[in-house]
Amino acid sequence: MKEAKLKKIILSGGGSGGPVTPLLAVAEELLKNEDVLAPKLIFVGTYDGPERKMVASFNKRLATEKLAVENGATSNSSDYLEFIPILSGKWRRYFSLFNFLDIFKIIVAYFQSLFLLASERPDLIISAGGFVSVPLVWAAAGTKTKVLIHQQDVRPGLANRLMAPVARVISVTFEKSLLDYGQRAVWLGNPTIDLSRRDFVESVAEIKNKYYIDTSRPLVLFIGGAGGSLFINNLVRATAPELVKFCRVIHLTGHERLAVDISERTAGSEITDGRSAYVVKEFVSNDELLALMAAADLVVSRAGLSALTELSALNKSAILIPMPGSHQEDNAAVFAKAQAAIVWKQNELSAEKLGPELKRILADADWRIKSSNNISKIIKRGSAQSMAGIVWEILGE
Repeated sequence: MKEAKLKKIILSGGGSGGPVTPLLAVAEELLKNEDVLAPKLIFVGTYDGPERKMVASFNKRLATEKLAVENGATSNSSDYLEFIPILSGKWRRYFSLFNFLDIFKIIVAYFQSLFLLASERPDLIISAGGFVSVPLVWAAAGTKTKVLIHQQDVRPGLANRLMAPVARVISVTFEKSLLDYGQRAVWLGNPTIDLSRRDFVESVAEIKNKYYIDTSRPLVLFIGGAGGSLFINNLVRATAPELVKFCRVIHLTGHERLAVDISERTAGSEITDGRSAYVVKEFVSNDELLALMAAADLVVSRAGLSALTELSALNKSAILIPMPGSHQEDNAAVFAKAQAAIVWKQNELSAEKLGPELKRILADADWRIKSSNNISKIIKRGSAQSMAGIVWEILGE
């Protein structure tokens, strides 16, 4: 009998957490398919982005699940997701000396990619954006390696526009994006992990215990993405003494450091039993982040598509502060139009405004119910399974 050939897939994206989370969701779906031999998965990212930590966290969770479940739908691979970094250059659409320096990074990354493709000989490359993927996909074109591109945001990113000509399939989050890519585009939504699974429900309960979350006062979660937002960080830090008078605050800073060094510790006013009402952490695993989102009464976030997808999947009331002059403003506009979230412009927001506005919103139960219902309808469900299905179709050709 002919032995089944082990399929090999490269997933690529990074520089920020945005392109990583949908790829990890698809990776999990590919690994849990028991009808076929699980593929070998490789994640190609940057040397210094958050994707290395995110992949490590993904591997740790799958290893834990494999030990905990004897006969469940878990991965039959012992390697899960291997991480390989390459150089990443970026083309800025404004004058910058870094553009000239990054040209050399892109050239080196292209040859790194050629060597990687020659040694690994993947059957498919999947990218969800990020400039680290561009030289890899261009190198794939020369080796006739199949490519699948995922467009998360409403506005097509430059990296995806550069990669789209060589892609076999381009999946998109929003229906309107079908017009940007033509006949090769398919409307799937944005992949996220299965939030109905038992271990996630249990992790939410564990997170509530870990952070002493109860109903005595509402919880507001501030996040700025894996890279963090210096504006949001400093705004929350300045406002924390006022906020903790009426809510608990969990503040995830990301890699952007605060103007005041507070590192990974608790700070701020005390609740009567000695617990801190203001908790600050730089980084948590994606599973812990999702559990914190689920436990929060309100989430204040940038408008990256990964965060928006998770908020939609969790039916979570949210305030969005999109990064000025970026694709995030287009993403946030979709949610604002559907009355699925409140959108604040960064240049109109101040420490004096934040406290009173949050207090008013937390007291508006009708808005929270309405926004929770509306946000749940924004992004298609089951996207990770749909994309995994397309992957198996491509591999079977």
